[in-house]
Amino acid sequence: MGRQAGERHSAPADLKATEATHYCEGSARLRLGDGFFRPDSRPGRDLAVLLARDLHRQGPLTVLDAMAGCGIRALRYGLEAGATAIWANDADPDRLPLLQANLAALPAALEARTTTLTAQRLLAGCLERERRFALVDLDAFGCPSALLPLALEAVAFDGLLVLASTDGRSATGHDRPAALRRLGAAARAHPVSWELALRLQLGTTARSAWALGRGMVPVLAHSEGRTFRTVVRLQRRPAAGELERLGLLAHCHACGDQQVQSLLRLRQWAPCACPAGSSSPLAVSGPLWIGPLQDSATLVRLQRQDDDRPETLSLAGRRLLNRLAADDGAEPRCWPLATIARILGKGPPPLADLIQRLQSEGHRASAGAVMPATLRSDAPWPRVLALASRQAC
Repeated sequence: MGRQAGERHSAPADLKATEATHYCEGSARLRLGDGFFRPDSRPGRDLAVLLARDLHRQGPLTVLDAMAGCGIRALRYGLEAGATAIWANDADPDRLPLLQANLAALPAALEARTTTLTAQRLLAGCLERERRFALVDLDAFGCPSALLPLALEAVAFDGLLVLASTDGRSATGHDRPAALRRLGAAARAHPVSWELALRLQLGTTARSAWALGRGMVPVLAHSEGRTFRTVVRLQRRPAAGELERLGLLAHCHACGDQQVQSLLRLRQWAPCACPAGSSSPLAVSGPLWIGPLQDSATLVRLQRQDDDRPETLSLAGRRLLNRLAADDGAEPRCWPLATIARILGKGPPPLADLIQRLQSEGHRASAGAVMPATLRSDAPWPRVLALASRQAC
């Protein structure tokens, strides 16, 4: 990746006085400038750094930060994850002095580069030169689907693609034409809309990987309702059964029932739980990812790490990691307790008790990790309601 002339990050002398105040996060201390920045996105950055550090233990950690902004992610990858080479890029040339000043704190031995290319030109150049990275970070504003094929080409085998999208309206079913244009999928209103958006994002990533002859494994997926973050591991080829994890998710707004089907085994939808003769049309979303959202083995490994950098993981980041590790999302049927209460016409049941009762009957059941106060289970919907009714207030 070589450092080009003038690319070593010495702080320019003409930074504005208004940028003199530094922001601290993890081991990073930097100026934010006047561009878009969200301090409350730190938990997502924390987990990305942990994953990068885990990746570094398997070999050299080379990083491409395609939309670097002020450089906080690139800086933390270098200071906390042990990156050996970082290419930080931002399309806004006016941000270059700030980016270079912030990255001046990177270790001198680290191979560093900064550029001001559009993401399309950056990734196309990597493809032309056959450059691949252990980790590609694509922190997009809006929907990054158009960049996915090029971004995946820039990821080394067994490397990670860290992807963010702020396009919540189309992916949560509030702008159906936009979902069709950007995701190539139907997105209908759904009670766990954040999870629907993540599954659509993963489905789009999987289809892009498969079109290149590659496979992918979701490592983590989470959202706080504004930004939808996924991390996938790129594989040399699709694993056995991987293609069966692309499917459709149907929801009945009247009775609350949900059904899921793989596109490879598509058949007629079964009747929902509505009374005979009164069923409503099912709202069907997809194609989307119907497999696990989290790689539990990886997340448990992160939890068990002997962390010699305790500053990496904030309290909110630790809570997020623990929550995701407890729910792999392998069962795509998930309901808010508020939906259960609405159907029953009474207060919501205690979630822990309902999970315990479902598990005692042999069903899979857990608290959903993506949205608060949600139940994930493979149990028939009428059985969920029957057990919930006994416990509801």
